Order: sequence, then structure tokens, then C-alpha cells
Amino acid sequence: MTFSIVARQGAALGVAVASKFLSVGALVPAAEVGAGALATQAWANVAYRPQGMALLRSGVGPAGVLAALLAADEGRAHRQLGVVGADGTAVTHTGEECLSWAGGLAGDGYAVQGNILTGPEVVRDMEAAWLASAGRPFAERLLAALAAGDAAGGDARGRQSAALYVVDPGRGVGGWGDTAYDLRVDDHADPVAELGRLLAVHEVLHGASDPETLLPLEGELAAEVGALLRGLGHDSLDRWAGIENLEGRLAEGRIDPLVLNRLRSAAG
Repeated sequence: MTFSIVARQGAALGVAVASKFLSVGALVPAAEVGAGALATQAWANVAYRPQGMALLRSGVGPAGVLAALLAADEGRAHRQLGVVGADGTAVTHTGEECLSWAGGLAGDGYAVQGNILTGPEVVRDMEAAWLASAGRPFAERLLAALAAGDAAGGDARGRQSAALYVVDPGRGVGGWGDTAYDLRVDDHADPVAELGRLLAVHEVLHGASDPETLLPLEGELAAEVGALLRGLGHDSLDRWAGIENLEGRLAEGRIDPLVLNRLRSAAG
């Protein structure tokens, strides 16, 4: 009922998942900086998340994690699991009782898997999209792989939910913590596309400005910005940006073109 990719890029680890199931992001993904990431699905054993992460944290590799979790689980034949370690080693497992089509592929730094799929092309296309997107930002690569699986047919029962979960050292919102992305679409007719929209919004609100594009806030531009702010009832760019959740894109004496465009749009 679910297809997912678990992967590593540099120090970042993450999971992207979609399913004809309500709130799949609440059940499938787990990841921790310096330890690894996993996706538990099919007849998901949600205890795999804390147990698997504890094993990864203690230094057990993905193959060992997989073996330990399955050995202790009487329902192992119904489980599907993908695990990636902090070093990029990866494994995927599909129990013999998982509903068809079910299977997975794993390589250096990634594991893709799915069950109740339209066919093996779903995981094949996910793997191909992941490999073809090398060099792009990690979250975009995960979403590209998920979108490829969705386009190939995805869950044979239809669509309902999707999620993206990424941890990256110090890359939490505002620099707080390691959770770089925790985006969920719980119930939607086209959840993967909606997840893409949320990722774009996240990048606007929480992405880092490119220093090379920042504009000097002086002369005519400073006068324009001041007038726009006054028209909106604000006496400073800091105050307006805070209300719009754009404070992370502020720079002393300069302005991000994205912030400027948002300000102009807000002022009509």
C-alpha cells in the first residue's frame, strides 16, 4: 500500500513516502543525524522505528538492524523495510506475504521499496530518478524519486497521502536542531504534487538567501521599500518580514530579491 525511498546525501538522511493510506508520514519514516534512516511499511510494525533507530545509534549496520528486527517479529513475513546507515550502506526487505506487487532495490546511499504497487516499474523508476538527480539538493532528489514512482503507477489502490522527512546537522528551521524538513500531506487527491507545492513554500520561507543575489538597500530602492512598508502599515522591514515568516532571509543593509518581490506583491 506504500512506496518509499530512504537515502543519504552527505550528512543528511531522509525518507520520502506516498500511499493510499491516511497520514502515511505519521507511521513510516524515521531518521537521525549520525545514525541512519528507515521506512517501515506494508503491514507496518511501527515499533521498528524506535527499535531500529536505537540499533543504528549503537553502531549496528543496516543489515544487522534488519536481521535483528525481523528475528524478533512473528509478523516478519508481512513486513517491508528499507534502512540506510549514516555511512550510506543500505538494505531493503520485502516479506514473502506482502501483497503484490511488492519488492525493492538498494544501492550505495539509497533503498527504494513498495507494496501493492502497479508493478516493478514503480521502484525501477524511483531508483532511476534518484540516480539521475545527483548534484541536486537532497530534498528535491527525494521528491523527484517519489514523483517518478507516482508517475509510474504508484499504489495500485490509488492516492491519499505523502510525506518528506529529512535530518541534516544544524539545518533545522532557524538553525534550531537537525530536522530540516518534516512535510506531510495527510489526505489529498494528488498528494505527491501537493508535497511538491509544500516543499516550494518551505524553500521560500525557510531557504537560505544566495549572497550573490542580495541587492544593496540604498538610494531609490531603499526609498521604494520604505514607501511600500509604510503603505502596509509597518515602520521597518524587520517587523514586516517577521509577520510574513521571512525573517530568515533578512541581511543587514541588503535585501533578498525574493523578499522584495513578496513585499511588492503584498503592497499591490
